[in-house]
Amino acid sequence: MEISAAGRPEIRITTADVGKRVSVRSLIEHGPPGERFTDVVGVLTSWDSGVLRITRKNGESVLVRESALVAGKVVPSAPARRRGPAASYEELARAAARAWQPVESERLGDWELRAAAGFTRRANSVLPLGDPGVPLDEALTTVCRWYADRGLPAYVQTATGAEGTQEALGAELERRGWVREVTAQLWVGALAPVADAGPDPSGGEPAGVDVLLSREADEAWLARYQRRGVSEVALKVLGGGTAVSGGETGSGKGPSVWFATVPAGHGGPEGGAPGDAAPAAIGRCVVDGRWAGFAAVEVDPALRRRGLASAVMAALARQALDEGASAAWLQVEDDNTAAHTLYGGMGFAAHHAYHHYRAPRSSAPAGDGAP
Repeated sequence: MEISAAGRPEIRITTADVGKRVSVRSLIEHGPPGERFTDVVGVLTSWDSGVLRITRKNGESVLVRESALVAGKVVPSAPARRRGPAASYEELARAAARAWQPVESERLGDWELRAAAGFTRRANSVLPLGDPGVPLDEALTTVCRWYADRGLPAYVQTATGAEGTQEALGAELERRGWVREVTAQLWVGALAPVADAGPDPSGGEPAGVDVLLSREADEAWLARYQRRGVSEVALKVLGGGTAVSGGETGSGKGPSVWFATVPAGHGGPEGGAPGDAAPAAIGRCVVDGRWAGFAAVEVDPALRRRGLASAVMAALARQALDEGASAAWLQVEDDNTAAHTLYGGMGFAAHHAYHHYRAPRSSAPAGDGAP
């Protein structure tokens, strides 16, 4: 709260501050007894007709009546992160996009329209990194038509919570009736601690556990994979389309994709007999320059809390280190507390949140629902 020399709160924001990060205090009209004020910190995404819209870092929009304002000020554009490798939002967004490539894409200015027959929202949404080159309403009309031509709902992926993210675009989508369906987080961390995160302090796997690495997702790996609709298109997305052999990266051939498998029967005495269809655990890693992106880390529910997820990530991390990577990222849903605990213990921390907005009045199928 901004305090004047006389000790009174002051409002030091105006409509000219739209697009900046602000902190405001406002009166509570119908709050609990004794609670008179509420505070909001976020990006001032609009100030129209006497109402401020402030978008918090988790993507939530808060409306504040101008007449209820008590104090307000502009604050630094993004809070400093306490740990993890330094990276811009755009760098991470591009790395994540390269790690989960669609089978079809088209440019609209600086926007990329992506499609993969509905397999995951990430591969079937617009990545708007910049200006579409036309007014927003015209761009959204083009987006809706492009996805309708493919029998898909129109989604736009935006991000909040870091410098350079798209709070303003998200607010504009909401004003036009687009619905935020999924919110998740992108976490970052140093890669070396992940390689040492196996239950064995030396970096090895638990006794009796083998983590097998492969360039392809075989039938056993897919038997453990939880997503619906694993078709030929899905296999292309998972495979990256540009996987290279021999660990070569940075040569213009695209990211290096690896799949990890802990075979059935290696999760301990109750892990089932070798040869069971579904492995005990799986994971996927994409090595792209200094980044290693982890995904699809899944464990047989009967074998959780035995270190298998850590073992899978450690094996993939060591491979990524061998290929020259030094930093890691992964995506995790907001409500996955078990994953938050696991990744936090490995040194990961949230960098930003990302959201998928669906066009209004769309009746097209929604894909498999993956973020």
